[in-house]
Amino acid sequence: MNRYFFEISYDGTNFFGWQIQPTERTVQGTIEDALYKLCSLNHIQIVGCGRTDTGVHAKKYFFHADMELKMDEENFMYKLNCMLPQSISVQSLQQVDDNLHARFDAKLRTYRYFIHPKKDPFKKSFSWFISQSLDFELMQKAANTLIGTQDFEAFSKKHTDVKSHICNVSNACFLDQKQGVVFEISANRFLRNMVRAIVGTLIEVGLRKLSIEDFQKILDSKDRQKAAASAPSEGLYLWDVIYPIQRDPHLQSKPHD
Repeated sequence: MNRYFFEISYDGTNFFGWQIQPTERTVQGTIEDALYKLCSLNHIQIVGCGRTDTGVHAKKYFFHADMELKMDEENFMYKLNCMLPQSISVQSLQQVDDNLHARFDAKLRTYRYFIHPKKDPFKKSFSWFISQSLDFELMQKAANTLIGTQDFEAFSKKHTDVKSHICNVSNACFLDQKQGVVFEISANRFLRNMVRAIVGTLIEVGLRKLSIEDFQKILDSKDRQKAAASAPSEGLYLWDVIYPIQRDPHLQSKPHD
């Protein structure tokens, strides 16, 4: 068996998240079904770089699988793409070191959240429409308090099985776009619902319902009930995942025999 890393993109609108579920349509389940058919009815279990919730998208997502390819990688990727729905696209495939793990070896993850101020039917599944005027300068000042290694339990989904709520956030900034604004955040790890809870609370700051001091107090409280409601899932994208130093921009490639 050889280990292969797959880079994919997906539109999460019609999926109940990444992780496989027995009765719901998920990204992982859809890919495993396609691999099962492509690999002569052999079940191939895949391991993703993380989990995304219902309706969340991914511009760049990685998973690994241990398998034997009976065709060259380019042909395999072509056939797999033909079997997958339009909402999932395999961008690259390559053999890697057997001990490279899609989830545990990821060193940095970046999410982006898209917001648009003008009603647009073509964006309703991919961005959050907010017609009210937002103070992005104030929101950026609040976002600056997220930088560093600290406890993010206040922005974490309650009753999860995580042992620690400590994350190291290295970037949290608002980026101007032609037709809206994007919030970008990077960290070594993220908690369940963390980005959406942060965005929802930053919006309260932008509407001047919360001050920067209020935002800091919420962060320090470690109490999810003190933070605002989560932002809708449709505006959130897993944007990038970085792995250790490698020849390829993301992966440590394993030479073919």
